[in-house]
Order: sequence, then C-alpha cells, then structure tokens
Amino acid sequence: MGKTFFRKLEKVFKVKPHEKFAEMIERHWDGIAAYSKPEIIVSLGFVEGLNGKIRVIQRRAYRLRDEEYLHLKILTCMLPEI
Repeated sequence: MGKTFFRKLEKVFKVKPHEKFAEMIERHWDGIAAYSKPEIIVSLGFVEGLNGKIRVIQRRAYRLRDEEYLHLKILTCMLPEI
C-alpha cells in the first residue's frame, strides 16, 4: 500500500508541498518500512494522539463512503499547515 498510496496522493493534490512530501516519502521508504518493525517501540502518547486524530476524522467523514479519501485525510492530518 505504501508507495502506491503516496503516488496517488501526489496525483490527487497537484500542489508543490504535497508533491515534495510524496517524493520525500519515496526517497525514505526503506527507512520508514524498517522503522515500522514490531521491535521498534513508539511512545504511547504519540500513538494515542494519532488514534484520537483518526477518530475525529472518521467522525467528520461518517457519511463519506470513499476509503481512499479517508486515507488521504489521515495522512494530511500529520502535515504542518501551509
């Protein structure tokens, strides 16, 4: 899912910051995938905060049936505001 998802993101948002972000993810994909191994410990606070943001996004997108849109919203909730 990873690389193709970010390529779709780049096509959907033809905005320079999103293109740069997708390119950065592409360049660092091996490191990102390596970091997501089970033996890597992520702080519980970060995980809980991310889960909270995802729950809010799901609540707002309740009537939307497009799963790809939900994935994009979850991804963009972690981007800094422009």
